[in-house]
Amino acid sequence: MLSWVEDSSSDPFPRVLVQRVMSVVGAHGLVSSVWGYVDATVRWCWIPSWLPSWCPTSSLQLQTAEDRMLRCVESAFSKQYVPIANGKQLWTLTFSSDRVKDRTPMVLLHGFGGGVGLWAQNLDALSQCRPIWAMDLLGFGRSSRPRFCTDAQGAEDQFVESIEQWRAEVGLESMILLGHNLGGFLAASYAIRYPSRVKHMVLVEPWGFPERPDTAEADRPIPVWIKALGAMFTPFNPLAGLRLVGPLGPTLVQTLRPDFKRKFCSMFSDNTVSDYIYHLNVQIPSGETAFKNMTNSFGWATRPMLHRMDQLQPKIPMAIIYGSRSSIDSSAGSSIRESRPHSHVEITTIRGAGHYVYADQPEDFNHTVLQVCDQVD
Repeated sequence: MLSWVEDSSSDPFPRVLVQRVMSVVGAHGLVSSVWGYVDATVRWCWIPSWLPSWCPTSSLQLQTAEDRMLRCVESAFSKQYVPIANGKQLWTLTFSSDRVKDRTPMVLLHGFGGGVGLWAQNLDALSQCRPIWAMDLLGFGRSSRPRFCTDAQGAEDQFVESIEQWRAEVGLESMILLGHNLGGFLAASYAIRYPSRVKHMVLVEPWGFPERPDTAEADRPIPVWIKALGAMFTPFNPLAGLRLVGPLGPTLVQTLRPDFKRKFCSMFSDNTVSDYIYHLNVQIPSGETAFKNMTNSFGWATRPMLHRMDQLQPKIPMAIIYGSRSSIDSSAGSSIRESRPHSHVEITTIRGAGHYVYADQPEDFNHTVLQVCDQVD
């Protein structure tokens, strides 16, 4: 049985939080106590010192989970931490055989809450035709987890500059950028800022392109109680709940996302994938917080990328890949094509795939990407 406040040395719910909530109640009454509790809990979610005792995770467990994800990859590859500015590091996998070393490399940027291990079903096929580099984005996976700027542009700039510093450090002159979800948004932002470094862009179910519709509330009125809950939980990081449930987290991931086990059933029959996802997302919430800072209500981008497509050089070709069963609105792809009338914009929909196209239909995804990249060299 868990002891909640008796033993502060192993207390899974820190004594300081209990004391803070009690003092708030005594000083300011019921209303202040609610918001005091919210504030205290938000701060609690940031404190890393108690995480290992409450959440069954560690950097070593994340490493072990990633190794298990990559054990079925047959191609030879190297692993390294690539140093960038201010002592930060980006965890990187490199696939480069002598047969393909002279071709334009492809750099894989995962989505929100992801990591390099989720490309396990794609790395062998893609690396047969060109060098492949896969990194954990700054603030995610096994990369450094710094504090990000609290404003949307500042956070986005930190992501983009970390990618550029990484590129310079590993010595890539130019590359194909493939990004899923948040990775697609950052690929576009990077290409706008550093166009000479990008030969081709592949956006897979990209997040953050359209603007939040002005008519959303008018068309579908939101009940007052839902608005109240939304306001209450606005201060929280998107995955705070996963940390708050502590030891129940691994079971929660398995229960709420059984689809991930199905997506990788050709490689694993156990809980390898859900364990990896769990350990990815209960570390210090660095990139997660940055993502929250880049969004407004209901997860729409504060700085929609569609507004900036005119800044992307016309000579940079683009491929956009959607899953036919995804909840993501694919109309953004048509809007991108309309905004770039003098550029090559190719839109592909993969049948039977949801948002995680590369895992839902890996063979079709790999074939599509390889066809797109044949145009580069």
